[in-house]
Amino acid sequence: VQLQASGGGLVQAGGSLRLSCAASGRTSSRYTMGWFRQAPGKEREYVASVRWSGGSTDYSDSVKGRFTISRDNAKNTVYLQMTSLKPEDTAVYYCAATPNWGSRYPSGYDYWGQGTQVTVSS
Repeated sequence: VQLQASGGGLVQAGGSLRLSCAASGRTSSRYTMGWFRQAPGKEREYVASVRWSGGSTDYSDSVKGRFTISRDNAKNTVYLQMTSLKPEDTAVYYCAATPNWGSRYPSGYDYWGQGTQVTVSS
């Protein structure tokens, strides 16, 4: 599975951004898709995930109520709609894929995209 993340940028606090992750490869639509982020000097942090069917989603407490993950299997794309952005959301955001469900750890994911920078100014 190959993943290509896009949509990052610079936004003011309180603003919104939508990240996209295009997946390719056989049976990529059968994978759980997740988003992680990594700020400078910090470990990679779980953000959200969506099951291959789209019927189940999961969020970290830090983004719950502000971010929404979704997927369009017909387009092999997963989205992360981010609203009410805060300066502490500044990080490189990575999409990832796994055939399993339920992991919030980077080690639980097999495939990774290249990352897209999100910067939130105060």
